[in-house]
Amino acid sequence: MMMTKITKRGTRGGPWRWVGGLLALGPLLVPAPGQIPAHAAVGAVQPALLSVAAAHPDAPVRVIVQEGGDTTSVNGSITRLGGHVTTLPARAVPALARARGVRWVSLDAPVVKSSYTCCDPATLQQVYTQAVGAARLWGQYQGQGIGVAVVDSGVNPQQDLYTTAGASRLVAAVNLSTGYNTSTTDGYGHGNHVAGIIAGNGSSSRGAYIGVAPSANIVDVKVSDDQGGSTASSVVNGLQWVFTNKSRYNIRVVNLSLNSTVADSYQVDPLDAAVEALWNAGIVVVVSAGNSGSTAAGVLFAPANDPFVITVGAVNDHGTVSPSDDTLDPFSSYGTLPVSTTTGLTTAIKKPDLVAPGTNLVSLMANQNSILATAHPDHVLNHFYFRMSGTSMAAPVVAGVVALLLQASPSLTPNQVKYRLMATAQPLASPSGVGAGEVNAAAAVAYTSATSANQDLAMAASLQAGNPAATWGSSSWGSSSWGSSSWGSSSWGSSSWGSSSWGSSSWGSDYWGS
Repeated sequence: MMMTKITKRGTRGGPWRWVGGLLALGPLLVPAPGQIPAHAAVGAVQPALLSVAAAHPDAPVRVIVQEGGDTTSVNGSITRLGGHVTTLPARAVPALARARGVRWVSLDAPVVKSSYTCCDPATLQQVYTQAVGAARLWGQYQGQGIGVAVVDSGVNPQQDLYTTAGASRLVAAVNLSTGYNTSTTDGYGHGNHVAGIIAGNGSSSRGAYIGVAPSANIVDVKVSDDQGGSTASSVVNGLQWVFTNKSRYNIRVVNLSLNSTVADSYQVDPLDAAVEALWNAGIVVVVSAGNSGSTAAGVLFAPANDPFVITVGAVNDHGTVSPSDDTLDPFSSYGTLPVSTTTGLTTAIKKPDLVAPGTNLVSLMANQNSILATAHPDHVLNHFYFRMSGTSMAAPVVAGVVALLLQASPSLTPNQVKYRLMATAQPLASPSGVGAGEVNAAAAVAYTSATSANQDLAMAASLQAGNPAATWGSSSWGSSSWGSSSWGSSSWGSSSWGSSSWGSSSWGSDYWGS
């Protein structure tokens, strides 16, 4: 997708006219401290310019002349004073200011951009990037060059997703949803929020609300309609697009803040097959644990139930930088899952693998007319930002951490990334439901182990030999492999993340915060 940059161009005319363009040559000089202008009585000249003339009378200066009448007289005055239309000795400025037809003479002073320079932790109004150790890395690592695919409801091109030089970091966008809106933008409000947590640079808030990896690139893979509804087939099509384009956009991370609405074994669920295929292709897949709490089926919904990917639960940081007081959010799903090993045995693993802050995170709002902003006006901060809670918010925190880690150590495999994050996670006071603990970006970057996670785990049965999904990446992998002829409508149809996933059961008032 080509992103178009639009720049403003000034208008000609108006109250200013230029005499020969810019009048002068040479550097702009400043007066010595305490220097008193010798021609302070001259009224048609900028005081700062008079100071320069008094301190450095023989120096050429750049001036702008605003005319008030006879142009010929102005030009003649400049010539008689020892200059011409593009040069002017500083000593001649007072006389020029008194010339007939001159309204005002001022320095052609240097100008500086009023742009925002990312990223200073001192300006933050939220603590989650500090709580996970990301802000400590910004002086060296901000995720530059790392592509993070946001498989969600779309992403809008907003100021916080541009570089300070004006280049968009929303480097690609594709719409694979089946909704009426065929654009790649977010009319629902979820994907935009997720993208801001990962890579927003806080420019619209002057650094108050910065994402975890504020220089990472975002790849928008829209798989839901503007009501937040989708199907497993749309998600898998989005993941196949990621696989096909991973090298083109350096996609090293995929964020999936979504869950199926039908519980199924990871051995046969198509979403699990798809995320494992990406994982085996070198892409780190980060998924939300879900918002069903500690119910028996809490983590049985794909892709959170897959043993290979990084499943993320949510904690409340309670507004403090230290994670010592962080507690598991009551909505955050956790549980134990049976998995198969390469020896043919069955073992059990705990999910989630990690936790991250997910309560009342402030991030990008799609627009004030988006579905979520309209439904929850009390969560709208201003024209740019919106407050949300959920494991959907915790997952992109970890996805951003992965971007920082991969910038620091680009040769790491997904299994090595997962091991580092879990080995360096901060243990919490209450270990129930938090996996290895709270992600710690600074510790993970400093860690040097090359050990891999997921050892001895068997891949999903749907990816093993004899299944069409096992050929992902080959010429046979495509719509014909994933279409109805391979997986059948019975596999796709019921596994939607439509209204029941994005509606009251997942976005319920129990975790929208206060």
